[in-house]
This record gives sequence, structure tokens and C-alpha cells, in this order.
Amino acid sequence: MHLAPRALHRAVAATTIALLATAVGCAPQPEDKASDNASTTTGTTCAKGKLATETSGKLTIATDEPAYEPWFKDDKPANGEGFESAVAYAVAKQLGYDKSAVVWQSVPFNKAFAPGEKTFDFDINQVSISAERKKAVDFSSGYYDVRQAVIALKGSKAAKATSIADLKGLKLGAQVGTTSLDYITDVVKPTQQEAVYAKNDQAKSALKNGQVDAIVVDLPTAFYITAAEVTNAKIVGQFENQGGTPEQFGLVLDKGSALTSCVTDAVDALRTDGTLAKIEKQWLSDAVDAPVLK
Repeated sequence: MHLAPRALHRAVAATTIALLATAVGCAPQPEDKASDNASTTTGTTCAKGKLATETSGKLTIATDEPAYEPWFKDDKPANGEGFESAVAYAVAKQLGYDKSAVVWQSVPFNKAFAPGEKTFDFDINQVSISAERKKAVDFSSGYYDVRQAVIALKGSKAAKATSIADLKGLKLGAQVGTTSLDYITDVVKPTQQEAVYAKNDQAKSALKNGQVDAIVVDLPTAFYITAAEVTNAKIVGQFENQGGTPEQFGLVLDKGSALTSCVTDAVDALRTDGTLAKIEKQWLSDAVDAPVLK
């Protein structure tokens, strides 16, 4: 079986350590040398185009399927269109990989940040950074500050809501494992059991069919849904961020990944030089202010 460079490196390292342990036990001198070598290796891990990726010379990026607008365009992550596709290629370029060196992989939303070794280098799929998720995976620094929003059919009781209290008696729905669902359970705390869906498409269908009074999604997605997919729906309002820091989407990496600091540096550089702001303006310009639900 062919091992990816990272897996091969781990296997060789483990064998080497075992042999050293057998030969010299816990002698201080070999340990010091090993430490020095590790330090040298760490210093070169971010060499452009030469990272310890899943496939040598390639950068494997994952996202869910289907890939929704405005994050992606035409359900084709590889075309470079849509906010997250553009961000992914900008990060790849910053890391030293051109478009031809990027390989896309389909990974379900919940699986991306579930415990266990990953088959991708990083995942980009509107995954909010949280302390709970950090127990299982690594995150880059945030590439987008986001708020959650409520969508309801025009003319409905839910569409007239102006506060969180107005939402409490409604049947609300959201995708499983999302911050959107967390806002329903932790912020709204509705009197009716929330409806949980595997995909946003199912939540949108439930809204259209009257199975729920309203659904919760991130604000840019809400603008796209109401403008292009459920045109008889409206954005009721958006929630304030909870706590002192804004909710942010981050790139997801394997827990303890050697790439985490490199990818974080790349995201930080794109924020500093204005690239992230330019991409946001191009693809998320419709995500303007919506009424705030308090």
C-alpha cells in the first residue's frame, strides 16, 4: 500500500525511535540530537510548495457536496469562483501551490471536524471556530467574520418577528452540527423542538413546504437563498455575536497538523495585505446589514 508522505514520515520516525530506544535506552546525548533535528525540520516546514502534504507536490483541499453559493459557484469548487473557492486558491498560492497543484476532495460537513485522522490538508466549508471543535481538529486563524440570520416566508407570523422573544414559540430548523443550530438551542431556546436537517437543501425544502416556520443560516447564505432560491422568503434579522469575539470561519486541519502554523500564516498574510477584503467584496457584497434580533 502506498503511504502518503505524512504517514510514511510518521512510520519511519516511529521505527527510528524504537531502534534508538533498544540500542541506547534513555541516554541524554541521542535525545539532545533528536531535539536539534526536530527543531531544524520545524524551521523548514513552511517552505513554499514543499510542505508535508497528503500528496507530495499537491495541496488537497476538502469541502462538502453540494457546494453552495455564494461560497462556491455552480457547485464546482475547482473553478475558483465563489468566496471560499477564491480564498482556498489564495491560500494555496500563498503556500506556494498554483491552481494545477490543488486537488479537491468531497467531505461531509460534520465529518470535516469529527475526531480522527484526515485525508485532506485543509477543509474550507463555513466551519466556525469553537473551543469544542478544537478538541478534535486544528483551525487556522479566521478568514471570515460571520453572523447567523433567520429566514421566513413573506407574510408569515415568523416574518414579523423583531426580537428573539418573538421566535421562541416558532418551529425553527437548521443543519446538523452548525453554529446556526447552536443559536436556535442556546440563544432562542424555543418552546418547540427544533428541526434538524442533514443538509441546508432539506432545511430550505422544509421552509417552502411549511414544515418549519423559519430556518437559521449564516447571513451571506441567507441573502443568496432569499434572492435566488426561495424568493418568497425574507431575512427576518440577524443575531448579535455571542461573547466578546466575533464568530469566525476557519480552515480545518488534522489535530496537531504540521501545516497548521503555515496555513495560519497564509491566512494572516491575506488579511493583512487586503486580499481577503477584496475577495469578500467581490463575492459577498450582497451580504449587507440586516435588522439585529435582540
